[in-house]
Amino acid sequence: MIIAEILATGDEIRSGTLIDSNSAHIAQQLELAGVEVSRHHCVGDDMALLVSVLREIAERADIAVVTGGLGPTSDDLTAEAAALAAEVPLHQSSEALELVEAFFRNFHKPITPSNLKQSYFPEGASCIVNPTGSAPGFMISLKKCLFFFLPGVPSEMRRMLSDTVLPAIIQKIGKQRMHHRVVTLNTFGLTESMTGETLKDFSSFFPNIQLGFRAKFPEIQVKFYLHGEDEHQVTSMAQQAEAWVTDKLGDHLFSSDGENMEVVVGRLLSRNKATVALAESCTGGQIAAWLTDVPGSSDYFLFSGVVYANQAKMDVLGVPEDVLVRYGAVHEETVKHMASGVRRITGATYGLATSGIAGPGGGTDDKPVGTICIGLATPDAVYAYRFQYRFKSRNMNKQIFAMKALDILRRELMGVLKDAPL
Repeated sequence: MIIAEILATGDEIRSGTLIDSNSAHIAQQLELAGVEVSRHHCVGDDMALLVSVLREIAERADIAVVTGGLGPTSDDLTAEAAALAAEVPLHQSSEALELVEAFFRNFHKPITPSNLKQSYFPEGASCIVNPTGSAPGFMISLKKCLFFFLPGVPSEMRRMLSDTVLPAIIQKIGKQRMHHRVVTLNTFGLTESMTGETLKDFSSFFPNIQLGFRAKFPEIQVKFYLHGEDEHQVTSMAQQAEAWVTDKLGDHLFSSDGENMEVVVGRLLSRNKATVALAESCTGGQIAAWLTDVPGSSDYFLFSGVVYANQAKMDVLGVPEDVLVRYGAVHEETVKHMASGVRRITGATYGLATSGIAGPGGGTDDKPVGTICIGLATPDAVYAYRFQYRFKSRNMNKQIFAMKALDILRRELMGVLKDAPL
């Protein structure tokens, strides 16, 4: 089995000042290429540590991808550290020098001695072209491990990874290449513990598949990982596992390919040739923001009004004053009128309304913080629901309120709203 490791360098990464998105991307791409990453490393701008970690990786791994430290400044130590780890001198690469000079020539900028530093690699290293930046990368073998050294700038690293590194790795591993699948299923409506309990027998049916859960508030992602030498067998196992999980989770599963709720709802609206208009109170435009983040949402999204005050509910949506006096703003009767009103004034297929108490204050014994009422006006009927969440965070309540409203619309579009518990 091929062993691959990733090393991210730089004090900004080590200290947490910058988030290391590079390593995540590299790991994902290596898995897709049939190589499983066994370890991630992070080291700051410390020469002794860099040399030590490079030598340690060289003893254990077959492939390593290193990012960062190829720039022109004094804290860019990677090339020198690699030379020390390999016990060879630094050597100016004619190919790298030509690339560096061409970069500055194209931008009509003078090249400085510090920039020339980027053309020095360990003796015996091969240059990796950087099509978008000033720092070329390089590859070199240390003991049994083939190292690829790439810049830390994400856009540059990604281009070099796809253009040069991945093809070289695939060529190196040949028939040892494994076939990997990562399946991501998005759910809403169950807690992480409830989701785990629902799927507790998974390992009995699929002992060779690793199951995992990720709380990505306000949804829960179910992930499973599998790999094998036979691509057809891996695909078949993934399909069987997905079917089993889908059956267990039922309508709580809203996406089988990692798509978020607003994308799923938008596609269902388009498929049904339907439109939606919103009357948001407690969610403050959150639903509208999510829906309009989706490209092409103008095909089905008509209108959103943040009708926060009672007067706005009456003047804009036509909510009767006596309903507000009798029931209050947070009530099923109120959101029924809100949903019907926004549907009437816009001509939308569906009117969706929210009114609740996001907190941290404003709650009562009857309507504590976390109470949400959701109204949905359809061509045939008007529905209203009340739910109670226990979050004290205003932002978390607004997000889960908005997600619940979209989930109700999703269920209606799928034809299961009246047949399944919410």
